[in-house]
Amino acid sequence: MSNESLIAELSSGLAPVQRRNMLREGGLVIALGAVELALFLGLGMMRPDMHHMGGSPFLLWRIGSLGLLAMAACVLAIRSYSPTAQPRRGVILACALAVAAIAAGALVAPEGVSDRTLLERIAPASGMLCAASIFVLALPIMALLGALMRRAAPTQPRLSALASGIAAGTCGAFVFAFCCPFNDLLYVVIWYSVGCAAVAVAARWCLPRRFRL
Repeated sequence: MSNESLIAELSSGLAPVQRRNMLREGGLVIALGAVELALFLGLGMMRPDMHHMGGSPFLLWRIGSLGLLAMAACVLAIRSYSPTAQPRRGVILACALAVAAIAAGALVAPEGVSDRTLLERIAPASGMLCAASIFVLALPIMALLGALMRRAAPTQPRLSALASGIAAGTCGAFVFAFCCPFNDLLYVVIWYSVGCAAVAVAARWCLPRRFRL
């Protein structure tokens, strides 16, 4: 059999594949995140003192920094699905942005919280619930990013899965920030990081297996 005949036989049953559109994929993620936030707030989950705390520099920092981190991490995750991408750089950049956001938070941290004991500031029972809530809120975004990754052709699927987990975790943390009543930088850094890290680990383990990349 000639090469031309072999190629024709192998490709005879193939259907055309729609080209990726990163803007459309990003729009899908934003739409899902907006729907999730609307449902979350529609169920009455917004912190009750939001009308008093709306102008608080610390609350603005928390919501604003998480929103920017979520957008940046989602862009980096979607870009990592390209065959020519280098997802390791995206993961490092996302972590660097998170460190910069924490440093900025130290400038607007409320006064007086440092007078409490370490255990009171960390509040382990509430913190574990916080981390679990972030994990649950991140699952829809993680599933969507996993589906987008499956349709693409990442050359380093494990790193792309990790980037997807970081993006989903920050999205979940952003939604939860509208509910969380704690105004302690140490609490936010510890438990939000735990929640996001749990999502990242789950995505790194689950997505390559689930979607057979």
